[in-house]
Amino acid sequence: MSAAPKSQILKLVEMVSYQEGSVVSRQITKADAGNVTLFAFDAGQELSEHTAPYDALAHVLEGEAEIWISGKSYVLNAGEAIIMPANEPHAVKAMQRFKMLLTMIRA
Repeated sequence: MSAAPKSQILKLVEMVSYQEGSVVSRQITKADAGNVTLFAFDAGQELSEHTAPYDALAHVLEGEAEIWISGKSYVLNAGEAIIMPANEPHAVKAMQRFKMLLTMIRA
């Protein structure tokens, strides 16, 4: 899917839809310095543990998620965010359907 249009108001929660039994993503913008991606997780869906070479900000837009960082669990609700540090293992699981905005800055 293409990046979002520029110089327009974006209704983020409306830009990605839930799909039963799936994790759906939509890239909002991408540049050499980083990217911003929307995700919609159906209940119980997850991204398995992995690492990334850059810090990433996960901002929950609706619903509830459990985010594991270096073996520690954090439960986030709509309006809450957490920074997942570079090179630390992390995983994401939908406690219920949820949408998040993920911002990764390459620096």
